[in-house]
Amino acid sequence: MNVLKAAALACALAIGSHICLAEVSADEAKELGATLTPVGAIKAASADGNIPAWTGGMTTPPPGYVRKLAPGAYIDPFKDEKPILRIDSKNMAQYADKLSAGARELLKRNPDYYLDIYPTHRTAAYPESVYEATKRNATKCKTLQGGLSLDSVCRGGIPFPIPKSGYEAMWNHLVAYQLPVSLHNSDVLIVDTAGHPYLASEVDGYMEMPFYMGDKRSDPDKYNFVDFNFTNPPRSRGEIVTYADYLDPVKQPRRAWSFDPGQRRMKLAPTFAYDTPAAPSAGTSFFDDTFLFSGAMDRFDFKLIGKKEMYVPYNTYKLAMQCVGEKALKAHTLNPSCERWELHRVWVVEATLKAGMRHAYSKRVLYLDEDNPAAGMADNYDGGGNLYRGLFVYPFQVYDASSPFGAMYSVFDFVKGNYSINVMLNPTGYYDFHPKIPDERELTPEALAGSGND
Repeated sequence: MNVLKAAALACALAIGSHICLAEVSADEAKELGATLTPVGAIKAASADGNIPAWTGGMTTPPPGYVRKLAPGAYIDPFKDEKPILRIDSKNMAQYADKLSAGARELLKRNPDYYLDIYPTHRTAAYPESVYEATKRNATKCKTLQGGLSLDSVCRGGIPFPIPKSGYEAMWNHLVAYQLPVSLHNSDVLIVDTAGHPYLASEVDGYMEMPFYMGDKRSDPDKYNFVDFNFTNPPRSRGEIVTYADYLDPVKQPRRAWSFDPGQRRMKLAPTFAYDTPAAPSAGTSFFDDTFLFSGAMDRFDFKLIGKKEMYVPYNTYKLAMQCVGEKALKAHTLNPSCERWELHRVWVVEATLKAGMRHAYSKRVLYLDEDNPAAGMADNYDGGGNLYRGLFVYPFQVYDASSPFGAMYSVFDFVKGNYSINVMLNPTGYYDFHPKIPDERELTPEALAGSGND
């Protein structure tokens, strides 16, 4: 592995532990905004210049942009660029060290599949309030209970811009900034083992991050809340799945509810976590596969390996906004002409199943973008150590709101031979990044039960 020199790696090697307890010093924190970006990424370009320096990200819409709720609303600022490299099954060995195991497996199994590599653009940018909170968090924020919980003083910014352990890097991922409130109408599409696509679910989704909402929410320990209202297929219309995650999942595990329109009542759903098959994806992924990893970390030991350069999906405006629905799908892969891959530096985190714990995965390897910890890839392995699933997030920068956004994610099952693409716009779908923030009373289980469609 071509691991870059990083403080986290040095700490992990020196102590030889998956939990490095060294705190960020005031001198280290001074590098935020200097040699490091305000969220802790290396500001400078790579030695060969293939990864450019970060110069502030993308905060201005391109010419012609008009805010609207429709596919294609966010213009691709790089639509005229051409690939600088194409990787396929014939030349993949040459670039293997920069490809995830999942990407290599897709190329190996599908000779007609390829990765078009485009010039790297470090578009990630955040509101100034997030930068200020991140700098404060750098010296004050800490994990508790062996990394499983996050101190409630960590608010409003990336908690660990200079992560020293796998748990800190994972908390950066779990609470990564992606707009405090957003709405979407989108699909989960499944391509079965025979290569046939079908609709698993269409949902009106609501997502909020109380972690970034200041005093607008009453519970200071809730960091994430989602509500999915199923509108299709007809058999699922009116069903609701909703859950909330907390900074101390040991004390307060995920609170989840489901609404069955036939029974007309909202029920607690304690199984909507870990490796329970996720209802919105028709069971083709687990609840903790959501956007690479979701929920409590107590079943795995998380080790920070370090940082390296890898090819990752990035600036995926075309996939998110133009290749909507089945245009994006082929029999066993996404349509490679819709994808965009770039070379970026990522944090590598290895999660190993703890002794005595149960999970369908024995190991997970996560690759988290240094500029946007919500973006990246994951390789998940079964109990025999074989590659089980490859996961990919497809991000773009919401340039009229100074926010990165993980638009959708895919899960490729290498055992069953199927795959899913989740939170994908349909031809009439939309993302709304500027909605009115609802009153907290509108988000109670009782209120949400009344919002289902019959």
